[in-house]
Amino acid sequence: MKIALFSDIHANLPALNAVLADMDKRQPDAIYCLGDLVGYNIWPNEVIAAIRKRGIPTIAGNYDFGIGRSSDDCGCAYKTDEDKAHGKVSISYTNEVVGSEERKYLRTLPSHIRVEYKLNDDHANLLLVHGSPRKINEYLFEDRDEKSLLRIMKDADAAIMCFGHTHKPYHRVLQEYADGIAIYRHAINIGSVGKPKDGDIRACYAILHIDERYGLHTTQGLEVEFVRVEYDVEAAAKAVESSPLPDVYADMLRKAY
Repeated sequence: MKIALFSDIHANLPALNAVLADMDKRQPDAIYCLGDLVGYNIWPNEVIAAIRKRGIPTIAGNYDFGIGRSSDDCGCAYKTDEDKAHGKVSISYTNEVVGSEERKYLRTLPSHIRVEYKLNDDHANLLLVHGSPRKINEYLFEDRDEKSLLRIMKDADAAIMCFGHTHKPYHRVLQEYADGIAIYRHAINIGSVGKPKDGDIRACYAILHIDERYGLHTTQGLEVEFVRVEYDVEAAAKAVESSPLPDVYADMLRKAY
């Protein structure tokens, strides 16, 4: 089975269209969106419409949660006062342009999606969240302490946990023991479609390849493919520069930071 997962579009319609076109070629068996449809660019309504048109199951990102409730707080963790000031402009602009029906849709998005597998007599839950199971805007970076990450997954009963929010893709296999038997859990950050922060300006999404060998006590049967898709970055950057949004967001698209 092939499961395509994408997240953090952030109103970047050219990037989303490129990713959807790439998915059409690859024909996954299922597609899920892990949130943050809006913010930082000029096409929030169009992004929402494209996802709704395809009927893609979608969870709420922190930005979606805030905009859905007309909040002036997106739940973002800005490092400097300058970043915070830019963020205020972004959420104000997004609140101004998002339509009433689109806002209503954002308010209805669930906090997570859980899919249960039973292969090799194992019950294994695939858990889809935006930040973490504990908090929509919690950052789970790749250097997270292994014990902490394992605890989060165990508490959420997740054998495979997929998430976004940091905009930096990675796959970590975590090993623990129960009664002397090894158990493997997979923590997978699927990256960002519309605002990568890993130095690669291409849109990013992930495909999980799951076959009948998969189980809790083996590392076989699950492959994570990170797909990078070229799109018209300059069109997205110029759209920012032609709007009230801070020009720094255009620079971020051009340099992926």
